[in-house]
Amino acid sequence: MSKPKRLHPIVSILHTGKRIRNLLIPLLALNFSGAKDGKEQLWISLAGSFIAIIITFFTGILSWLRFTYRFENDELRIEYGVFVRKKRYIPFDRIQSIDLSEGVLQRLFGLVKVQIETAGGGGGEEAEAVLSAITKEEARVIQEFVAAAKDPEINTTEAVQEKEEIYKITTNQLMLLSLTSGGVGVVISAVFALLSQLDDFIPYKRLFGSGIEKWALHNLILICIFVFIGFFIAWIIALVMTTMKYADFSVVKTEKDIVISRGLLEKRQITIPLNRIQAIRISENNIRQILGYGTVYVESAGGSAANQEGANVTLLPIVKMQQVRSILEPYLPEYHFTYSFTPVPKRALLRYIIRSSFVVVPIVIVALIFLKVWGLLSLLILAVVIGNAVLKYKAAGWSLDHQQLSLRFRTVNRITVLMKKNRIQSLEMRESHFQRKRELGTIEANVKSGVSGAGGTVIDIERSDLLKIYDWYSRKKKNRDTADC
Repeated sequence: MSKPKRLHPIVSILHTGKRIRNLLIPLLALNFSGAKDGKEQLWISLAGSFIAIIITFFTGILSWLRFTYRFENDELRIEYGVFVRKKRYIPFDRIQSIDLSEGVLQRLFGLVKVQIETAGGGGGEEAEAVLSAITKEEARVIQEFVAAAKDPEINTTEAVQEKEEIYKITTNQLMLLSLTSGGVGVVISAVFALLSQLDDFIPYKRLFGSGIEKWALHNLILICIFVFIGFFIAWIIALVMTTMKYADFSVVKTEKDIVISRGLLEKRQITIPLNRIQAIRISENNIRQILGYGTVYVESAGGSAANQEGANVTLLPIVKMQQVRSILEPYLPEYHFTYSFTPVPKRALLRYIIRSSFVVVPIVIVALIFLKVWGLLSLLILAVVIGNAVLKYKAAGWSLDHQQLSLRFRTVNRITVLMKKNRIQSLEMRESHFQRKRELGTIEANVKSGVSGAGGTVIDIERSDLLKIYDWYSRKKKNRDTADC
């Protein structure tokens, strides 16, 4: 039994800062609205904002004071709550993963943030337990207690687990990862989201006047230059963000876990128990596919609504596709990284094209009728859609390898999912009226991962292949060998 402990006082600053950040836009909107209604209303709005900030500050301190944790009877016991006292008892043997991260403030004080996921945690908005700022020694003690609870033969004071380094990112790989990432879309989306929030209380029309449309028509080249510069800046920001996120990325295997470490400003360590791995997913965007590179993910049975990364963990951020097998098979021998897939039949190509373009074709016809010459540009959109459909057709395929089902398909990226039979939660066969006429069908397989699960779908495979996969899954489903579990 240990005495109740509090988190580091820096937690009160972290929680208060997060709450004030969430209040910032509503308070700004309130004060702008008050300014429109006169000075008296403005002062009332400012006073209300000040009171809200003071209350937030004091509740942040109180929440820190009221939060305690201790170790007792092979449990992590947490008590918290400002007005309503809550208690949470977590047995060590139920803890499935412990993620460590170090933000800027934590690193200044030599602290770490600990996120604990449990079996059947429910996938709520947060992890089962979060210790926002504790010492590294305390985090190590928790890890040792959990390891001892899962294996009583482990001596928590003397045990030293053998570690094997699976992967460590090089400078060249980090640069290639940053240059080929899709982070620019995230940056642009964030900018538009911010502008949409500001649109409610910034009078753009009053600031720019009604002549903005005429100016835009006469300065199209200048606008294009500004748009190009904006995209270039967004690309640079995305490059820097990706570099900081994946700097010092390394993967180490212990006896029962895979430990992933990464980050420059915010260091993070993710521990994935080997027995919690549900599937392996390999993603190749168009640029990386051309260069022969991809990203490997682990689908784990952890995670929550606010921590999806706990379920979908990057294992190899960038790697040559031909090297995936040699890197991972020695450490994950139960998975077979196949390069051979049975493709969908040739008669499915037309269905892929029709399915992708049936919405676009009417738009193209309308554009050609009403926009005349300019409508010809819509044909470029149709060509892109058809090209993407052909890529989806070429990517689609499946493979059976003893106890493993592998599916390959394309959304935006080409995705390959490797699933062990004893991890597949559901396998569904579907046949539409038009598929039945052509003796085709759709296969969908899912594993437990995070809140919503994960898996893959391949459309328009041969009906005979569909039955073969279904027979493989159902024939031994009830009598699975315990050695595969």
